[in-house]
Amino acid sequence: MVVAGSALAQNGAAPVPQNVLQLSAQGSVEVQQDLLQMTLVATRDGADAAVVQSQLKGALDAALQEAKKQAQAGQMDVRTGNFNLSPRYTREGKINGWQGRAELVLEGRDFPRITQAAGRITTLNVEHVGFDLSREQRQRSASEAQKLAIDSFRQKAQELARGFGFADYTLREVSVSDSQDSIGRPRMMAAAQAKSFAADAPVPVEAGKTTVVVTVSGSVQLR
Repeated sequence: MVVAGSALAQNGAAPVPQNVLQLSAQGSVEVQQDLLQMTLVATRDGADAAVVQSQLKGALDAALQEAKKQAQAGQMDVRTGNFNLSPRYTREGKINGWQGRAELVLEGRDFPRITQAAGRITTLNVEHVGFDLSREQRQRSASEAQKLAIDSFRQKAQELARGFGFADYTLREVSVSDSQDSIGRPRMMAAAQAKSFAADAPVPVEAGKTTVVVTVSGSVQLR
């Protein structure tokens, strides 16, 4: 093997690494989702494009005015979503009307503030409710999961080294990646269902949990 390695080196090729082990390990942390996003929409349909656009703008302006009363950075951020207008065609391919859609997005960590604001908005309907992790929560969870993954990687590498008859190992290369898997199903609400609540009543929501998973993979040199 030494001779072969020398020959490879003389020919300009690197010798094949010996006693190198590939492995991976994971660390996971289950955490409550602490970020709520609600999308409210208005749809309009009519024969005149300018009228439809004006109706959508009026509905969105009124919703923005109401939502901004409760806005607070990080707790409830307010932003507009898609605003579009498109023609409606007959079977013959002729335009016979216009349809449009406007969106308003409420997002933040203060669930009561967001749901109450959504309940007070009368010109838009709730179409989508989604949950996620805030940046701070994600960073904390990822750091904890990463520590677990690294500890698991080290333990596995040590056990495998001894299992193959080696006393120890040295790290050659390593990569770290993270992912997030939802547990359970967040409560979603269609616009038609939202209409059944009182105008100023908070929209009911229920967050789920998510698992932050960090994977450490790489190779070690057995010695």
